[in-house]
Amino acid sequence: MSKLFIQLAALNGALAVIIGAFGAHALKARLTPELLSVYETGVQYHFWHALALLAIGILAYQLPDSRTLMASGIAFLVGIILFSGSLYLLASTEILHIGFMPVGLITPFGGMSFIIGWLLLLFSSFNI
Repeated sequence: MSKLFIQLAALNGALAVIIGAFGAHALKARLTPELLSVYETGVQYHFWHALALLAIGILAYQLPDSRTLMASGIAFLVGIILFSGSLYLLASTEILHIGFMPVGLITPFGGMSFIIGWLLLLFSSFNI
């Protein structure tokens, strides 16, 4: 579990840098300041939660069998996909719906996933 979360952290850290650079260079002239701010918010949360995944990976060495810790990492990963991913779509594409759901309604589910991840990390810390 530890190795997997460290790998996910590294991958998401690299993706956050790539996506952020793409926004700063390729999208800056194409997006309104408001949409650029939305995009940058996605990048910021993406990067912070990549670091959270790294912390999960490191802590997994102390708690290799912790289901709560694993659930925390999964919640962070889901949050990155839903929260940051939906903000990237909203800011940089014309996609307004995924299936029947408006993209803007996905973002709060990602935010809730981040909150759940942090609370699960808190509960995991009681076993350290």
